[in-house]
Amino acid sequence: MFSRFSPAARRVLRAAEQECRNHNHYYVGVEHVLLALLEERDPQIEESLRRLGARSADVYAELRRALGTGEDRLWDGILVTPRVRTVVQRAESALDPDAEIEPLDLFEAIRAEGQSVSAAVLRGVSRNADTASR
Repeated sequence: MFSRFSPAARRVLRAAEQECRNHNHYYVGVEHVLLALLEERDPQIEESLRRLGARSADVYAELRRALGTGEDRLWDGILVTPRVRTVVQRAESALDPDAEIEPLDLFEAIRAEGQSVSAAVLRGVSRNADTASR
């Protein structure tokens, strides 16, 4: 599933796995991926956030609140949620067949998917920025 990931996108995936562990979750969800994308401080993602009228710090804070923490337990492995699979498939389908998935592709696929907590946070922070600028 992650064979078309660029080195930068693979770093994001590893950071998402760490976010999942930090929250005591046994799964990598879209929210973990978006947190990892924000931590990368990719200039293209920062620009996309600016165009949305959102600040990465606000998105990060909202996501952390929405995620909460899981139970303190041990598990054998970390699962990837179906929604993450959907986001990856969406990112792949938007690219040329030989292109690698980059962090920006994942970010745009999260926005386009639209059903995750991450997409809702992006919409909410964007709306709040619109309201504040009026």
